[in-house]
Amino acid sequence: MAQPTLVQPGTKVKLSDYDPDYHEGYQKNDPEVKERRDRARKSMYELQERLFAEKQQALLIVLQAMDTGGKDGTIRHVMRGLNPAGCCVSSFKVPTPEEAAHDFLWRVHARVPAKGQIGVFNRSHYEDVLVVRVRKIVPEQVWRRRYQQINEFERLLVETGTRILKLFLYISRQEQKKRLEARLADPTKHWKFCAGDLAERDLWDQYLEAYEAALTNSSTDAAPWHIVPAGRKWYRNMVVAELIAATLQDMDPQWPEPQVDISQVVIN
Repeated sequence: MAQPTLVQPGTKVKLSDYDPDYHEGYQKNDPEVKERRDRARKSMYELQERLFAEKQQALLIVLQAMDTGGKDGTIRHVMRGLNPAGCCVSSFKVPTPEEAAHDFLWRVHARVPAKGQIGVFNRSHYEDVLVVRVRKIVPEQVWRRRYQQINEFERLLVETGTRILKLFLYISRQEQKKRLEARLADPTKHWKFCAGDLAERDLWDQYLEAYEAALTNSSTDAAPWHIVPAGRKWYRNMVVAELIAATLQDMDPQWPEPQVDISQVVIN
């Protein structure tokens, strides 16, 4: 039986109940892995074209993970081949002075995909209940209220035509160590490494607790969370591709009706 990814609303999440290295018994080069991934990608590409033409719905994919969890790699490998005219990736760093002068969702709402588009958030509004909690950037009474504010914001988006697919890419502390060491060993990846990575790693347990609270308090009927085993990149990519394809299939975008009577059109 496959490890479920969906966090049922109302569930108290303990990440120790999930195996970040789960892979259904597959091996990296199993033909079925490639078949499943490629089938999902093909479905994604076809449905994206219909979504773009229909322009009645949008899909927002939220990616969250610990450092080295694979957000960039997921975007690079899973989204490859999507029409860039209908897909946009947004990253959320430390707020600028202008962003900090507004409510915490102001900058996020501005980057929600328009109808017909697929938007990907590489980190997101959830940083405002994760890093701000762990780093004590705002008081507890402030970040605790944000769970409800986020839920209401996401419900607004869903009710106005934006489907939200929230993915937590889950890796182990041991896997993070391996990936950080790999960055140090590869000169082409040195740019990804900074001293702050080690400081954040020292707070692993606090981040794990913050993620458990976020997953527990913000997996809703309107926008549930999925916990994706991300210890094996090839398995992560397959699972994410299948989740995106299944979401688009459920959205079922339709080709719009022609604006003219096609039967009467004559091209000389």
